[in-house]
Amino acid sequence: MSDAYAAAGVDTDQADEGVGALVSVLKTIETGSPSRSVVPSGHYASVLRVSDDLGIAIATDGVGSKLVVAEEADRLETVGIDCVAMNVNDLVCVGAEPIALVDYLAVEEVDAGRLARIGVGLKVGAEASGCEVPGGELAVLPELIRGHPSPHGFDLCATAIGTVKLEDLILGDRIAPGDALIGVPSSGLHSNGYTLARRALQVDGGLALDDRPPELGGASVADALLEPTVIYVRAVLDLLRSEVDVRGLAHITGGGLNNILRLGAGYAIEDPLPVPPVFDLVARLGEVTAAEMWEVFNMGCGFMAIVPEADADAASAILAARHPGARRIGTVTDQVGTITVPGLGLSYPRR
Repeated sequence: MSDAYAAAGVDTDQADEGVGALVSVLKTIETGSPSRSVVPSGHYASVLRVSDDLGIAIATDGVGSKLVVAEEADRLETVGIDCVAMNVNDLVCVGAEPIALVDYLAVEEVDAGRLARIGVGLKVGAEASGCEVPGGELAVLPELIRGHPSPHGFDLCATAIGTVKLEDLILGDRIAPGDALIGVPSSGLHSNGYTLARRALQVDGGLALDDRPPELGGASVADALLEPTVIYVRAVLDLLRSEVDVRGLAHITGGGLNNILRLGAGYAIEDPLPVPPVFDLVARLGEVTAAEMWEVFNMGCGFMAIVPEADADAASAILAARHPGARRIGTVTDQVGTITVPGLGLSYPRR
C-alpha cells in the first residue's frame, strides 16, 4: 500500500478488499446457461465468446479526480480524450480492436456549452482510436454531484467494446523468461493518482493551477495535470498486425509497475524510460518516496509490450513510429510475481 496515497484519502488496500468483496458476490451469478467469459477476472478487459472463433472484449472506466482539476481550471476540452483512452488502451491489451464506446456523463446542472466542450475531447479520443460513439447517457444528479466550483460538477465514465479472434487473444500465457519488455512513453500522469498528485502540488506545495514552477519548464501546473492520456491503440494494432510475436500487453495505470503482474511472470526493469518532470515535482512537494511513486504512477511509461528477445528491435521500431521514445526497458525473469528496478533499489510487490 502507498502510505502517501492513503494519507491523501485513497487506501489501495481497502480498495482491493472492496473489489474482492464485490467480485465474491458477482461470481456466484447463475444465468441458466454456460458462461461465455473466456478471460480470467482481473485482466485488462473481459472477453465473451459470441461464436466459435469470435470474442467481444469489454472494458469500462472513468477519468477520476482529474475532473476536479478540469473543473477548477475551467478546461473541459481534453478530459474526453482521457475517458476514451482509459477504456480503449485496456481493450487492446487482450488483442482486441476497439469498435465502439458509450459514455456516461453525470452532471450537477445541465449547461449545453460545457457539455459540448466535454464532447470535443470524446470526439478527438474516438477518432484517435478508430472508435465510434453511437450513444451514451446523460444523468442530472444535483443531489449526488458537487462541483469545484458548484454547480459545475460532473463525472465522466464510459464502456468500450472491441472484437478479437479467440485464437489471437493476448493473455500473457506464452511469456517466458528472457523475453524483452518494450516500454512506450506516457505524456505525464495520464488519469491516475490525482488524489495524491493534487494533494502534493496544491495542498502540500501550495501551488496554484496557473503557477509555473521551474521543474515544469514553462508549463503551468494546470498544463501538467491536464495533459491528456496517450491513446496507444493504433500503434499496438500495427504491432499485432506485424510479424512480431506479441506475448503480452500492459496498460500502465493506477498501481504503476504492478499492472504488469496481471500477465504473470516476473520482470526486471533495467533501463526505465525518462520520467517526466511533473513526477519529480509531486515526489518533492508531497515528500513521496520513490517506492510509492512507482507504486502509484506510470512514471513515464504508459504502455508495455512483451515480445521474444529476437523481436525486440522490430517491436520497438513499430511502436516508436507512432510514439517516439518507445524502446526496450527490461527483461522477463523467472521470479514470478516480482518486479525489480535495480537502479532504484526497488522490488515489487511491496510487503
